Amino acid sequence: MLMPHPEVLRRLLAEYEAAAVAEPAGAAGEPGPRTRDLAYTLCVSTGTRDVRRALEAARSQLADVLEPAAPVPGGTHAGVGD
Repeated sequence: MLMPHPEVLRRLLAEYEAAAVAEPAGAAGEPGPRTRDLAYTLCVSTGTRDVRRALEAARSQLADVLEPAAPVPGGTHAGVGD
């Protein structure tokens, strides 16, 4: 699966969260158009169909990027010098 660049994902999350708070909901309580657009983009970007799962996936992907890679025994990187 293609993965969005972490900065793009970070921006989408921030924009979605801001829109979800700031944008007034419709008469039936549904999200506004900007929030719906961002939810759709998050779903496409994370390969999900539900915004809750998209948010979880995006946060998980960003957390994975922030974690440092585990050191390889012997002090070399896998594939280097093989």
